[in-house]
Amino acid sequence: MKKRGRYAKEFKIEAVRLLNIGDKPASELARELGVKRSLLYRWKDQLKANGESAFSGSGRPKIDQLSEVSRIKKELKDVTEERDILKKAAAYFARDLK
Repeated sequence: MKKRGRYAKEFKIEAVRLLNIGDKPASELARELGVKRSLLYRWKDQLKANGESAFSGSGRPKIDQLSEVSRIKKELKDVTEERDILKKAAAYFARDLK
């Protein structure tokens, strides 16, 4: 079984540029680059839809790379969960006092 390839952002942008030039058919270009033709078209669509932010990478970003909003949302979720636990604990112990 062939392992899934990972391609650099610059490689993808250059492949799309060559595809847009149209000097060669997509199937021939894909064969020369060693990728599937459908992958070239997918990259083209992603670049068209997202512009410069296309091909930003896969996987979960590291904590220091998270945007400020994402970091704050995670912190809010954690604090809300802690608050809910403390509310339940307070209600449990207050029930014993009655």
